[in-house]
Amino acid sequence: MHFDTKSSSSWQLGNRGRVAVFIDGNNLFHAARFHNIDIDYNKLLRVLLGDGRLLRAFFYTGVDAGAERQQGFLLWMRRNGFRVVQKELKTFYDGTRKANLDVEIAVDMLSLAGRYDTAVLVSGDEDFVYAINAVAYKGCRVEVAGFRSNTAPRLIDVGDFFIDLGDIADMIRKDTTSGDYEMPSFPPNVSNPPNTEVFSADDPADDAARFDRVRERR
Repeated sequence: MHFDTKSSSSWQLGNRGRVAVFIDGNNLFHAARFHNIDIDYNKLLRVLLGDGRLLRAFFYTGVDAGAERQQGFLLWMRRNGFRVVQKELKTFYDGTRKANLDVEIAVDMLSLAGRYDTAVLVSGDEDFVYAINAVAYKGCRVEVAGFRSNTAPRLIDVGDFFIDLGDIADMIRKDTTSGDYEMPSFPPNVSNPPNTEVFSADDPADDAARFDRVRERR
């Protein structure tokens, strides 16, 4: 491991092997909006991939069948290599609308363990602590990516590395001149742990893409 104070990349890591990325879309979206960042998901994927070989990139989100803008965004994600896992939003008695995909994320992480060497979970939800431990027991490296102020401390502690997206905001920010897609609004997720914000988004890029990334140890 090498710390480079002269480049935009603080952490230079060795070969991370096969990498699988799991993005809690709603959680990431709301955290990014909280920090006033419009994320370019291809850039995000490349940064998270680093010098590894991409096995698969998953994007998990609740969907509103009648939201044309959101459907267009998800179509863009699929066409750019992301495996989109979606669940229709449910309306509850108090008027809130949400779709919880924690189980789907945890099951996919565990099912694919052994096929990847490094898992990158993009979420701030403390509910994933047990799943991360289970994957680690199978011999896989697990990294957590998120905005520090929106990520549960226990989630940061349990991962092998924490990637603070706030530190690499300029590397993953969408170019304002780009017209590839328009980011839709997602309904708030009210099932997050106390003192944490919600997140959203995921999508893959080239397997051979080599990008430096800023990482922060727990």
